[in-house]
Amino acid sequence: MNEEIDLVLETTKESMDAAIEHLEKEFIKIRAGRANPSMLSSVMVEYYGSMTPLSQVSNINTPDARTLSVQPWEKSLLGEIETAIMNANLGFNPMNNGETVIINVPPLTEERRIQLVKQAKAETEDAKVGVRSARQEANKEIKSLEVSEDLEKNAEIDIQELTDSYIKKIDALLEVKEAEIMKV
Repeated sequence: MNEEIDLVLETTKESMDAAIEHLEKEFIKIRAGRANPSMLSSVMVEYYGSMTPLSQVSNINTPDARTLSVQPWEKSLLGEIETAIMNANLGFNPMNNGETVIINVPPLTEERRIQLVKQAKAETEDAKVGVRSARQEANKEIKSLEVSEDLEKNAEIDIQELTDSYIKKIDALLEVKEAEIMKV
């Protein structure tokens, strides 16, 4: 019967890992003043009639900390890329030099930094909700198993300890991201 409990714990751990993984991906999208190719990950370009991610029709580089360079594989896409970046509402003003699209990443204002911290906290809260729902699901599964009361209580304690450790990891990730955003 212990194998079933171990399986529930393993599944719960995987769900919690997925919540943290998702949080890390969301944190990458929140820019902290430095240019990063992932800032353009949400940009979609019309390419031969279908919407395609920008990274699949061009090379995105960071020549320096404040500049993004987008070099399309087909020069005919320059205008499309420029329009797509503007329409993505990222706060960038792309410039086209005939070869590449250059984006100067503006320095963050204090107000914008505070907004980004709020956004990071919201993403953190979503991750915590994911961890807690994984805990809730695990507790339901444990109760549905036909095991002794002692095993059930011990499993619930293990699940709670797992939950607490993941919540601490999430808080630590937020602390790092907050420091990164607020650093001028």
